Amino acid sequence: MIETQNANTLLTLTGIGKQFSKAAKPVLNDVSFSVFEHDCIVVSGQNGSGKTVLMTLIAGLEQPTSGSIYRKQCNGKDIPVGLVFQDADAQILGDTVEEDILFSVRYSRLSQPERIQRLETILKQLGLLEKRNYPARSLSGGEKRRLAVAGILMMEADIIIFDEPFANLDFPGVVQVTTMIRQLKESGKTIMVLTHELEKVLALANRLFILHKGTLVYDAEPKTALENGILAQYGIRNPLCTYRTIEDLIWNADEL
Repeated sequence: MIETQNANTLLTLTGIGKQFSKAAKPVLNDVSFSVFEHDCIVVSGQNGSGKTVLMTLIAGLEQPTSGSIYRKQCNGKDIPVGLVFQDADAQILGDTVEEDILFSVRYSRLSQPERIQRLETILKQLGLLEKRNYPARSLSGGEKRRLAVAGILMMEADIIIFDEPFANLDFPGVVQVTTMIRQLKESGKTIMVLTHELEKVLALANRLFILHKGTLVYDAEPKTALENGILAQYGIRNPLCTYRTIEDLIWNADEL
């Protein structure tokens, strides 16, 4: 399997199936795709389509029932995958912002000066420098998602996956998150965003995945899905009913 990968292939899923012991049907069925360096992929689908389970399999938190997952290796180890969960509070492990970010490298071989230097850079990058000593749980919803990403950047993850990152956020919070995703994309990170709220982020994506009842039914550029009725076919609202062009499908600071 490894020999068939391109140099810029970070991840390949082949024939992935997942069924839990008490479930009548599989959650995922014969899912196959590759993720390449600098991809920005939006993964959409109705509730129960298998998006979150797919994320846990990619990250290695669960094992598939069938099929195989290839992850690019670096120094003999699989590249790290960072997850930003829908419930951002569930990822907070440190009392303060700084402690929480450093938690992700507590067992690494980084020297103390290297940790501090990387920490300072990430705090500035994500606009958290002034809140480094704040209680982590006192942050706003958008800030908590930025905090989760800060820990991921500390461990230098090659792929960052956001699971419903706009859930329970007000407009300014959504803008914080979309701005961060844009900045991560521009810095060269590979990103997957699992969401049914296409109008908030689809303009940043070069690929759109649609999951339907555990099956990957679409993997191509977003524009085609917006124009040919595929979204409605799988119960997803087409955002162009409200917005004019695909370039409009991003909530940003200009609208504040």
